Amino acid sequence: MILGIGSDLIDIRRIEQTIERFGDRFIQRVFTPLEQKKAESRAERIPTYAKRFAAKEACSKALGTGFRAGTFWRDMGVVNLPSGRPTLQLTGGAKEHLDRLTPPGMTARIDLTITDEYPMAQALVIISAVPAGVSSRS
Repeated sequence: MILGIGSDLIDIRRIEQTIERFGDRFIQRVFTPLEQKKAESRAERIPTYAKRFAAKEACSKALGTGFRAGTFWRDMGVVNLPSGRPTLQLTGGAKEHLDRLTPPGMTARIDLTITDEYPMAQALVIISAVPAGVSSRS
């Protein structure tokens, strides 16, 4: 059962300009330490940040909250499962909203796809509920 769908498209140059203007202050405010480590290890760090920014925007739309009602940027972090599949790990207000969306006896699964083709980055998030006990981490 699909609980929410969100998508976002962003101009990578916008993230580049924001990082040039605000630097570490922006990065610390928006991205988790794991996301920062991933981006900073890449030769093309700006597209990596842009894809993760788009993923957070898409996730906030799928949750139906946007960035309000206790949902903050760092409450959503892009992580890769052992298979390499990207997903989002939610904490804080975002996790609380997800828990409220998820029907009893079900577990939430977050599917994420991210891509970039300069100058654009895109993310699509689908939040679904699967029966408890069914692996949501494949």
